[in-house]
Amino acid sequence: MSGTPTPAATSSDPAFRNLTDDLRLAHLLADDADSITMNRFKALDLHVVAKPDLTPVSDADTAVEEALRRTLGRARPRDAVHGEEMADTGWGPRRWVIDPIDGTKNFVRGVPVWATLIALMINDEVAVGVVSAPALGRRWWASLGGGAYAGKSLMSATPCKVSDVAAIEDASLSYSSIPGWVESGRGQQFVDLMRGCWRSRAYGDFWSYMLLAEGGVDIACEPELALHDMAACSIVVSEAGGRFTDLDGVPGPRGANAVATNGRLHDLVLDQLALADEES
Repeated sequence: MSGTPTPAATSSDPAFRNLTDDLRLAHLLADDADSITMNRFKALDLHVVAKPDLTPVSDADTAVEEALRRTLGRARPRDAVHGEEMADTGWGPRRWVIDPIDGTKNFVRGVPVWATLIALMINDEVAVGVVSAPALGRRWWASLGGGAYAGKSLMSATPCKVSDVAAIEDASLSYSSIPGWVESGRGQQFVDLMRGCWRSRAYGDFWSYMLLAEGGVDIACEPELALHDMAACSIVVSEAGGRFTDLDGVPGPRGANAVATNGRLHDLVLDQLALADEES
């Protein structure tokens, strides 16, 4: 099973021709976020509450999103903003998508694998993405048609490139957890995929996709996600030469789940994860 791709925007489209200033702004936003999150990481007075969906949110999550929204309100007052913790604001072809801390459960337990995800979508296509993981000392970014990079700043960057693995039995798979796959009705399919791979590890969250973009992982997938979880990660993966779709094969981060691969494995993985009635 592989979905029918929809036409993607290209860097030659007028709305996408000059993304340099937006990418620089995204890095400045990430710098601010890093300062806030590192100041609160492992803080003894960190305040954590449960949201209605029972997932945790810390005072660092809300502080980051508030700060980034303030900056965007000054620097890009005409742009819309979608974030994980607050209501959407604005309307128009340009929309910033923010996950203040992807991996909040790690953050509140003192595990350093978490990141701030910042993306700019133009006409519903991701144009810029920055993934910043300050506790790991790493940052990844990409712009449409401009490639994907990792490093500490725009001036200190290494290009990202996915692997060339072409067989499931040679592939490394990363995921977040197994229960979600069971709840999705694809539990057996996912277990079969795991068993068929050379190696599987639950690196989880943004880390799975960034390792894929760097060629350390060949497959990353999750059964339930939101736009803010995926937008920044999706462009880093695609600009590194990989593919990012939902479980139906629709490109981009607008579905309710994600499958990311080095490209060569993508249709094989979609077939493996297909529901029984989709295979018939």
